[in-house]
Amino acid sequence: MLRCLTAGESHGEGIAAILEGMPAGLKLDSEYINKQLKRRQQGFGRGKRMQIENDRAVIISGFKKNITLGSPITILIKNKDASIEKLHKVTSARPGHADLSGLLKYGFTDIREVLERASARSTAATVALGAICKQLLSEFGITISSKVLSVVGETTSAGIKAVISQAIASKDTAGGVFEVVAKNVPVGLGSYVQPDRRLDSRLAQAVISIPGIKSFEVGLGLGYAFSFGSKVHDAIYYNKQKGFFRSTNNAGGIEGGISNGQDIILRACMKPIATLMNPLDSVNIHTKKPAKAAQERSDVCVVESAGVVAESACALVLADALLEKFGADSLADIKKAYINYKNRIAYA
Repeated sequence: MLRCLTAGESHGEGIAAILEGMPAGLKLDSEYINKQLKRRQQGFGRGKRMQIENDRAVIISGFKKNITLGSPITILIKNKDASIEKLHKVTSARPGHADLSGLLKYGFTDIREVLERASARSTAATVALGAICKQLLSEFGITISSKVLSVVGETTSAGIKAVISQAIASKDTAGGVFEVVAKNVPVGLGSYVQPDRRLDSRLAQAVISIPGIKSFEVGLGLGYAFSFGSKVHDAIYYNKQKGFFRSTNNAGGIEGGISNGQDIILRACMKPIATLMNPLDSVNIHTKKPAKAAQERSDVCVVESAGVVAESACALVLADALLEKFGADSLADIKKAYINYKNRIAYA
């Protein structure tokens, strides 16, 4: 139902995004989009690029008087540092980045031609599109949030700040784990009938596609491997006031590829940034002689901002699943279908 495309390079003129399939009748709040873009730029451990860019979304199609028309929405985010034509060539690949594999795949002779698009700068587009989808989801009471759970094994705010400070001092980088929670998601989004329609597989694809994400889990996740079924499956109960309900949520709000009405709980691991100020060993792509990996202006830790990007990636999936279930043309019609469905399952 929803289709999106993004374009742009890290130091090009800007980042562009197109979202097709958003229904007519949704009131857009451009300042909300900009607030989400600002959240992406925040967090202890971000680099100097965040001090240069002040991301602002310009919506150039798909709306009139701030109301969506049902036609494709186009967003442009200008880069202040648009220096792609002036930047030096990069000749030694960074371990952990797309540098070498991208160079070999496309036949380039300058690694910059890889890193400009492989850069996580493209996630600004994800956040902008996700902010629109969050506005659609909010019409149905659905909210999405994220938080950092750990960085290099530290779980307290003080511990996390200390370990990031240590990474800064030693010219290293730090990774960690974040959690995304979607609340008030109705029963019935997604499907078990085909693998690509399962809600958990769609969310997994969206989150794991964020640059730097290396693992993903739903609910108890890997915890399922360390217990018996009788201890981890969420028992089902019923009363007239609540209808069907559970007292635990190890499933993370998804069973059989379908949302079950509980909070959707997802976790993911963001690896340490591949660009190190104390670079690892590499090889010069032209001379084939040993060289230190390239250094680019970079962050030290982006676990917090990765969570913000993941919120938007999940919002795109949940909005798509919502429209798949309840219709896609007019927001007014979708709301009527949603109310009818809620009334039906309330008396199931």
